[in-house]
Amino acid sequence: MKIGFIGLGNMGAPMAANLAAAGHEVTGFDLTAPCPDGVTRAVSAAEAATGAAVVITMLPNGAILRAVAAQILPAMDPGAVLCDCSTVDVESARQVAADAAAAGKSALDAPVSGGTGGAAAGTLTFMVGGPDAAFAQAEPLFSVMGQKAVHCGDAGAGQAAKICNNMILGVTMIATCEAFALADKLGLDRQKMFDVVSTSSGYSWTMNAYCPAPGVGPKSPADNGYKPGFASELMLKDLGLAQQAAIAADADTPMGAAALELYRRFVEDEDGRGQDFSAMLPRFATKGRG
Repeated sequence: MKIGFIGLGNMGAPMAANLAAAGHEVTGFDLTAPCPDGVTRAVSAAEAATGAAVVITMLPNGAILRAVAAQILPAMDPGAVLCDCSTVDVESARQVAADAAAAGKSALDAPVSGGTGGAAAGTLTFMVGGPDAAFAQAEPLFSVMGQKAVHCGDAGAGQAAKICNNMILGVTMIATCEAFALADKLGLDRQKMFDVVSTSSGYSWTMNAYCPAPGVGPKSPADNGYKPGFASELMLKDLGLAQQAAIAADADTPMGAAALELYRRFVEDEDGRGQDFSAMLPRFATKGRG
């Protein structure tokens, strides 16, 4: 398949490289990042999109997605699919889908879970919103770049699934870190805490698979000086998107709002920027109730 790939950063580059390694003809574009091996460099986003059956984008935010879509939709062939793998606001995803339909093309919002490690290994999970036919056209590419693709519904459903998932993730990580910090101050050994909680009603992904305590549970960023992983500023972004969506939908999400404020403080006012989102544990460990 002929593929255009726009956005060749830490996530996009390995995804594009995996597609090229699988035998697809991939033309890429990025304002600053180099093309990975096997990917032909285009001089513009529109050139990368020209003649492609599927154009994949991996971009920082919804405003940039809208701007790129405005450049590439006129260059795309009739019937081509714009597959956006960025994590953006639901409204931007729906607007791009409407613009694509008006131009005689289709659009999918297909944010991913799995981070840079999953992108390199080809084990990402895709949460996809958009038309059935467009999903079927892109599905062979999802199977190269990832291990699972879930068609969640119409335009915007993929972004909705991603932000709901990551709101749970952010809230749960905070609760896990709070519990370890409390255990410390109660004199409970962290390993004993893990042994109990990981096999009891408090178990969670943040405890069992991504434990924020160094030397406890499976290897995680906590065992590597809290190097991301999943950076705290990216969690802040996703929690912000979740609250933006909650306001638009008139949904009551007090725990999500509290998590957003804690990560905002951690990233902007403390030392959280550039650290894994599980670095909330040393943050809580050094604080009291005051």
